[in-house]
Amino acid sequence: MGLFDAIDVAGSGLAAERLRMDVTAGNLANAQTTQGANGQPYRRREVVLQEAQAGGPSFGAILASASAGPVSGVQVAGIVDDPSPGRRVYDPGHPDADAQGYVTLPNVNPVTEMVDLISASRSYEANVTSMQTAKTLFSKTLELLR
Repeated sequence: MGLFDAIDVAGSGLAAERLRMDVTAGNLANAQTTQGANGQPYRRREVVLQEAQAGGPSFGAILASASAGPVSGVQVAGIVDDPSPGRRVYDPGHPDADAQGYVTLPNVNPVTEMVDLISASRSYEANVTSMQTAKTLFSKTLELLR
């Protein structure tokens, strides 16, 4: 494990969690969008994360065995639409109501989105703490070498 691998792993986590927060904010902003560009209600989006492939053993294997090798971190595999159906609400006065008076709302639950936002925020904070700890360790190591 190299000197700056801890910072690289935390940096990849910071980028991934920032994207999760951005997507969650977009979901919250579109929670009431009943008609998008395709004429359908907005669909909740989710970020899919995976281990970044660096050609070596997995990050977990490196930590378990303490063997030297490339550390990979995390990467975004994609952003996918949630396949769950939208909520149908009876509102005959709504401009997007069907013949029976029902409006199909997006499949976005604000409570779920807030929980996801808090989770991403806490993960982001954990990665920042990890970077600060690595920085402190590097500083202390350089002080010892003086």
